[in-house]
Amino acid sequence: MTLTDLTQAYSADDQCRALLKKLRWPYGVECLRCKSKSVNELSDYAKFECRECNYQFSVTTQTIFHDTHLALEIWFMATLLLCEAKKGMSAHQLKRTLWGMNKGSYKTAWYLCHRIRKAMSLADRPMLDGTVEMDETYVGGKMRGKGHGWRADRPKEVVIGIRKRDGDLRFFRAEDAKTGTLKKYIEENISADVDVIVTDSLQAYKGAVGDVEHKTVNHMVDEYARYEDGFCVTTNTVESAFSLLKRGIMGSWHKISAKHLPAYLAEMEFRFNRRKNPDLFIDTLRHMITADPLTFEKLTA
Repeated sequence: MTLTDLTQAYSADDQCRALLKKLRWPYGVECLRCKSKSVNELSDYAKFECRECNYQFSVTTQTIFHDTHLALEIWFMATLLLCEAKKGMSAHQLKRTLWGMNKGSYKTAWYLCHRIRKAMSLADRPMLDGTVEMDETYVGGKMRGKGHGWRADRPKEVVIGIRKRDGDLRFFRAEDAKTGTLKKYIEENISADVDVIVTDSLQAYKGAVGDVEHKTVNHMVDEYARYEDGFCVTTNTVESAFSLLKRGIMGSWHKISAKHLPAYLAEMEFRFNRRKNPDLFIDTLRHMITADPLTFEKLTA
C-alpha cells in the first residue's frame, strides 16, 4: 500500500474503525468481557454494547490504540511510514512528516513509534531449520572493537543474530557472547532437526551448538566464504542483516538507549522477515489490534 492509497481509503475515523473491526473480529463482533456475540453497535458513539453483560467497548479497547488521543488516520500513516522505511524512521523524522516543524511534540511521536514496535515484537517466531547462520555483533559508542564504548564504564551492547538462509531472521540483545548464552538462544530458536549451523570461529559456539552439524569460517585470516561439496560455508547473509541494522542506527535513529534496544531490534526483525509481503501494512495493523496496551509510565519506567 502506498501513502496515496492510504489517504484515499482511510482519511476518516469511521473508515479506519471499519478496517480495524474487520481485522479484530473477522467472524463478527464479540464481547471482550463475556465473549458473547450478542452485541449492539452504538453508531453515535463508535462503540458496542453487549446484550448479555451490558459491557460497552470500542474496536480499540484493550489494544495498542487504547486511550489514544491521536486520530486513527495519524496512527495509520505512522504505521505505514514505519513499515516502508527499510532502515527505520526516527521519532524526529516522523514528527516532521506528520505534523511539520512547529506542530506536535517529539514525545508524542516517540511514544507512538514505541507502541507500534511493541505490537511488532509480539509476532510469532517459529523455530528455524534448514541451514542456519548465527553471529554476534556489538553496537553503541564510537570506538571500534568488542566491548569498547564511549567510556570503559559504558561498554557496547551485544546483539545476537540468527538467520535461516533465504528465510527468517532473529535479533536479540544479549548480556554476553559466552557459551551458555549462545546455547540458550540456539535451543529457543533453532529446531533440533536443523541441517547445519554456520558460525564464525568464536570458540564459544563449539560448546553451544552441541551435537548439531557445525561449520565455521575464520574471519581472523580473512576467510568469509568457502565451498565444501557445493555447499557455501559463510555467515554473509546474517551479516548483511547486521549491516542493515547498523545503517538504521547510524543513519535513521542515531542514538538508541540500551534499555530500548530490544524494541528497535524487534522492529527491524519484523520488517525484514516480511519484506516481500505485499500486505505488510495490514499485517502490522493485525498485530496492533491484538496487542495489549502500552502505557507511557510502563514504557519509561
